[in-house]
Amino acid sequence: NRRKKKDDNILEIPSIPNPFPELCCSPFASVLSASLLPKATSRKKQVIKVYSEDDTSRTLEVPSDITARDVCQLLILKNHYIDDHSWTLFEQLTHTGLGKAIEDHELVMEVQSNWVVEEESKLYFRKNYAKYEFFKNPLSFFPDHMISFPSEINAAVSHSGILQMFLSSSTYPEIHGYLHAKEQGKKSWKKLYFLLRRSGLYFSTKGASKEPRHLQFFCEFSNSDMYMSLTGKKISGAPTNYGFCFKPNKSGGTRDLKQLCADDEQSRTCWMTAIRLLKYGMQLYQNYMQPYQGRSGCSPLSITPMRSISENSLVAMDFSGHRSRIIENPTEALSVAVEEGLAWRKRGCLRLNSHGSPIAMSNMGMSIHRSQSWFHHKISREEAQRLILQHGLVDGVFLVRDSQSNPKTFVLSLSHGLKIKHFQIVPLEDDGKLFYTLDDGHTRFTDLIQLVEFYQLNKGVLPCKLKHYCARIAL
Repeated sequence: NRRKKKDDNILEIPSIPNPFPELCCSPFASVLSASLLPKATSRKKQVIKVYSEDDTSRTLEVPSDITARDVCQLLILKNHYIDDHSWTLFEQLTHTGLGKAIEDHELVMEVQSNWVVEEESKLYFRKNYAKYEFFKNPLSFFPDHMISFPSEINAAVSHSGILQMFLSSSTYPEIHGYLHAKEQGKKSWKKLYFLLRRSGLYFSTKGASKEPRHLQFFCEFSNSDMYMSLTGKKISGAPTNYGFCFKPNKSGGTRDLKQLCADDEQSRTCWMTAIRLLKYGMQLYQNYMQPYQGRSGCSPLSITPMRSISENSLVAMDFSGHRSRIIENPTEALSVAVEEGLAWRKRGCLRLNSHGSPIAMSNMGMSIHRSQSWFHHKISREEAQRLILQHGLVDGVFLVRDSQSNPKTFVLSLSHGLKIKHFQIVPLEDDGKLFYTLDDGHTRFTDLIQLVEFYQLNKGVLPCKLKHYCARIAL
């Protein structure tokens, strides 16, 4: 009782006001009100596994609300890669042979929640140069014969205006053309006339008629995702290799897929790009603009496409005079490249290897390219096309590989005009010296590195310059 009375006397003493309430906290009452305290957000951690092209993988513990772009940024930092805004997270369904690029804003855990165990789904980290290419070069993505405009709009719409219409909520251009469709529950394919409108995808039951009574609804996109066929004709028996499909969320398997197939790559690219814009709209615009935020007065449709790292670092220069100068003339650049190549070869003959003996330059010239990221040893034509397609069919995406038909030659595989073309690199011997050429000996190079660097600066006999190389990165 005496202790209780003593405690009561202590509590009756008036407390001295605290002049600095923000620096301390009373054990009896909180100094700060509950409204001023930050809310305790319980961000659950999840584990994801990401693969690279060489099948190496990395396991990451990430928040449950992480986006695809954040995962890419995390892997860029962990692996010390250069961020050129083309890194992308891909979803690949191995069992069904389907794949798609996960949009930068999409939540990775939501994507994984739609996976089915038997699909053997994986996440891949790779570059996709075509991710936002339609903002920079819409002409290649929307050919005139596949697009039409509402009657109240003048038909003479610029290609930048087409993108404005795609992003607008009031108007929407119509995409139309023939596609092969696989009938539900059957193995047969039927060629039908399709129309893409804001309300969804339709096909005509009577030729190419657009009358409402002849149009039948095929698919809408709010509850389904669009995938590209990675296996071509093998699994689905499609009439061409340019297939894509719509997979409902939480689907039970291949029986729920709505499969389509285009006649060529340009047609498939147009359909898939238009559907992306229809589904995500302004969100794609914001994803594209995010790397450029902070630049004053920049418009996404007027931004000059960023040059690649390799292109920025390669400029033809002349250092023979008192002052250096950039060589603008391609003919002069060619002669300088050949002369420099011969001089480099002579200097290389004087180099010593680790044992102190001269290096055999003929052997060195044959193997020096193997350490380059753009060289792929003994891959097939189909594998080369698959790699380029995964990196995006942008003009200038390339790789160099061994020729399977002729073991002594090499092949340059290059993307141009939404097509993949292959050029044979032939070794040529002259006066006991070995050269490489793409144009029957008119332009000669001492090794493949010099050849690639030259065509990164000059188009020459190629349809375009070499810009982006396909590389098998490791995680």
